[in-house]
Amino acid sequence: MVLQGPDLAAPADLRGMVAAGAAAHPDRLALASARRRVTWSELDAEVGRWAGALASFGLSPGDRVASLLPNRLDLAVHHLACLRAGLVAVPLNYRYVAPQVDHALAVSGASLLVAHVERAGDLARCRGIADLPAGCAWYEEGEAVPDGGVRLRDRLADGAPPPAAGGPDDPAFVFFTSGSTGPAKGVTHSVATAGWMAASAAAAFEITAEDTFLPASSMSHLGAFLWTMASLSAGAAVVVTRTFDGDEVLPLIREHRPTLMAMIPAALTALVRDHGVTAEDFSSLRLCRSGSDHVPAELEEEFQALTGFPIDEGYGMSEVGLATLNPPGGPIRPGSIGTADAGFALSVRDADGTEVPTGQVGTIWMRTPSATVGYWGDPEATASLFDEDGWLDSGDLARADEDGYLWFFGRAKQVIVHDGSNISPQEVEDALSAHPAVAAVGVVGIHDVVHGEDVRAYVATKEGVPRPTSQDLVRFARERVGYRAPEEVVFLDALPLNPTGKLDRVGLRRLAEEHRNPHRPG
Repeated sequence: MVLQGPDLAAPADLRGMVAAGAAAHPDRLALASARRRVTWSELDAEVGRWAGALASFGLSPGDRVASLLPNRLDLAVHHLACLRAGLVAVPLNYRYVAPQVDHALAVSGASLLVAHVERAGDLARCRGIADLPAGCAWYEEGEAVPDGGVRLRDRLADGAPPPAAGGPDDPAFVFFTSGSTGPAKGVTHSVATAGWMAASAAAAFEITAEDTFLPASSMSHLGAFLWTMASLSAGAAVVVTRTFDGDEVLPLIREHRPTLMAMIPAALTALVRDHGVTAEDFSSLRLCRSGSDHVPAELEEEFQALTGFPIDEGYGMSEVGLATLNPPGGPIRPGSIGTADAGFALSVRDADGTEVPTGQVGTIWMRTPSATVGYWGDPEATASLFDEDGWLDSGDLARADEDGYLWFFGRAKQVIVHDGSNISPQEVEDALSAHPAVAAVGVVGIHDVVHGEDVRAYVATKEGVPRPTSQDLVRFARERVGYRAPEEVVFLDALPLNPTGKLDRVGLRRLAEEHRNPHRPG
């Protein structure tokens, strides 16, 4: 059965939407942060000045501009300026260290890097900076730039060049994957596919010009970037958070009273638990979306008990944008990643490519006009993404119920096969997370000659709570998930995270291998 989302008429006009907004409602709020507010007319002028500054480095349409910037209102301006100038924006995760920056610069063939001056010491260790044709432009907030460095603000001026001419198939953005299954790949979106992503997300969230969206994550990642573009394309305002903790987010919620909010599970958990929030703080929201990592059942329960409404989960990936969401008009089914979004057709298939029956786990395949045009500079990886009919293989597992709601089962490469049975790490993690002493948990499979793979759980416990024994946790999980419970529990002070802040399952598997072969050389 193909799960078909609503029709989508056209992509969002990402290149023209700021000028259109400035003409239609110049004095309305477009962007806000804890430090400033920007109207649509002011945003149009800022985007023009920033586009002119980028052009002053001798760049031509189609050149790649990498950015290593923290989450700031100016990061949204930068993305919009690249669109206007016909440049290809390459946002880099702000947590990247020198080797990751070098990898991204080399893969994308960037001409210019726009970087915050506080990263100057780290970038001095990057070998690829010296090879950039246009060098490095420093973004600073009252800090001195390195000797001989160029301040981007010094290039800002009125009288920006006219918008670059270009077509919908021009490349516009290159987003790097989290690298959870190998070296990070540059997911490339054209002007058109990025516009389709924004239109689909705007339809899924039912965004109107009366909304205010607070995406409390980094616009260097696809999630907050997409929520921002989708909101602006619908004429809605966006509130930009400089950090993602409660001390930053809660005052913005109270000041701007957003109608939509999105946070990753770890940040939302901390907000709900640690900052004295009340139901009134969330009363302006009509929807709170959490995702980009597994949403624990414990968070679902705590959030609904506090606010009176459920977290809305969805599913997406850099290659397509937001593919599913629980419909805002309901019903929202806790634990489900929702139904197919506008512009998406979804199919759940087995290893042979045959659609599986309702209720059976299979791989999610997608067909959508928002699909990536490919991995930058990697035609072989691009070809492996699609079948001959244009369906994209997500590599993620789910089952569909009779009403077309999908239930996530994990990545195919992460599923543990024990005695011939498939075990979802997320299901085991949910069971262990319910224990009052568990702060964080990650589950991986380790090779076993008898069972194929055994289930091992790595656990960090809460401070001030008596620590259970490994067997206490095994028994606790067994009562909830039966044979899928871990055979072993290993305690860590903290679980490893990848550069996007998600659980680093590659690191956990490496750790498991080291534990299995403690004397392996090298």
